[in-house]
Amino acid sequence: MHLRLIACNIFQREACACLARSPHTVDVEFLELGEHAQPNSLREKLQARIDAADKFPHRYEAVLLLFGLCGNATAGLSARQTPLVLPRAHDCATILLGSRAAFTRDFGDNPSQGFSSNGYLDRGEYFLRQPEEGGGVVAGGDAYAELVKQYGEENARYVWDTMHPAHSGSNHAVFIRMPGIDDAKHAERFRVQAEAAGKRCAELTGDLRLIAALIEGCWDPTEFLLVPPGQQIAGVYDWDEVVRARPAV
Repeated sequence: MHLRLIACNIFQREACACLARSPHTVDVEFLELGEHAQPNSLREKLQARIDAADKFPHRYEAVLLLFGLCGNATAGLSARQTPLVLPRAHDCATILLGSRAAFTRDFGDNPSQGFSSNGYLDRGEYFLRQPEEGGGVVAGGDAYAELVKQYGEENARYVWDTMHPAHSGSNHAVFIRMPGIDDAKHAERFRVQAEAAGKRCAELTGDLRLIAALIEGCWDPTEFLLVPPGQQIAGVYDWDEVVRARPAV
């Protein structure tokens, strides 16, 4: 198969490891992690890249999206001429852990638990991914950095905690390690930053299986949504289905 992969660059290490083993021809492009801070803008950029894939002289069998719902950024994306395939995942924690079952096991008691990975540490000053009520936001990334620019570090921390009372009291931070592609320096950097923020650190072991299955074309419908031409992605927001296809509007 000839496939097009559009991925968040938080997965660049993981995706490249899987691409090297894929039996298919896969053309890939990565979007910046910081795009998640503006889900509506991210949705527009994703749709533009999906539409562009239809205009290539060769025909792709599918456009693969290495994203979850991501603060609704993928909800509303339409397949025009080429099917879309994406994991049934709310965010990148499920993808990094390798399954919804693993996410439920490790985050079921606190789905908004802050977490990080090599990808976050690779991309500048990112440190911790922590969802905001009603949508995804990169904490310690774009949204917080913008407050620092406007108000300074001390005042920005006060404003952030005031705006996010449900999360400001959390004293845990989780680092998801990926065997075989880790940078050991990142785990230590994460620990130092987390402890400086007054958080207790924990580590989880990730799994490439979802990323590998997406890239290798093993699209089990219980783990992946296939969106046929003329339909679009809709959020379900449960623990099992997560996303479904519906007629495009």
